[in-house]
Amino acid sequence: MTANDAPHSLTMRELQSMLGVSRRIIAGLIGAGFVTPARGPRNALRFTFQDVVLLRTALQLRASNIPPRRIIQALTRLRTELPDELPLSGIRVTAIGNDIAVRTGPAQWDAITGQQLLDFEIAEIKGDVVFLESAPKPEDAARQAEDWYDLGGQLMRSDVKGAEQAYRNAIELAKEPFYAAYVDLGALLCETEARCDDALRVFDEALDHFPNDAVLHFNRAVALEGLDRLDEAERSYERCLALDPSYADAHHNLAILLDNLGDKQGLLRHLNAYRRLTT
Repeated sequence: MTANDAPHSLTMRELQSMLGVSRRIIAGLIGAGFVTPARGPRNALRFTFQDVVLLRTALQLRASNIPPRRIIQALTRLRTELPDELPLSGIRVTAIGNDIAVRTGPAQWDAITGQQLLDFEIAEIKGDVVFLESAPKPEDAARQAEDWYDLGGQLMRSDVKGAEQAYRNAIELAKEPFYAAYVDLGALLCETEARCDDALRVFDEALDHFPNDAVLHFNRAVALEGLDRLDEAERSYERCLALDPSYADAHHNLAILLDNLGDKQGLLRHLNAYRRLTT
């Protein structure tokens, strides 16, 4: 498989979303030689996840007031000295004052001079970037999926679009259905993006793999409420409680829903159950 065909390559627009910067800034970083993106259909630039990490590193080091010349020197050395197949964890780039340090497993070294650094030399660290493989071997896919999932969690507050892409990549890469990625992606779409229709599709796909999971049925009900499909939401809450009668939040939400539907008996029944479970 060529770089152009890499299943997890990103477009310029997706890269801008993940990094939160303008096309002009990315073009400047490319022009400075930080990365050499591939070309996709219609000659469009395509970026691997490793490109994303290198560019994010450059941006974070710039934000740490590292001189541009030193950033270029450091990343140039990284590109030439790191192995072709980067390990899935353990490679971190950090700013320490005006220096740039790289940690590979237990070892730490200066990104420009190559000199080994001792643990006590690592003080106030500004920025922390993990290098990941852009095209993992099949046996590494599960671990790579975990890394994408972790990245999604890191991006949730600062870059919602980037978090969504990371969670979707985690789901796609995982050898087994990735339960936590489904839950977090669906919640992100419904609660942060108000895209409850997309969230519903995520939860329905997850339920194909985990049909008897109370949490998924609860979140599906929340998405249905967001779409004003109240009768279906009621059934999803009921299914959640059939699987887990002690699910307090489901009793609470269902009580309010039934009140809105004019079912006062149902309101009292689930409200009392909620109170018993939370007092």
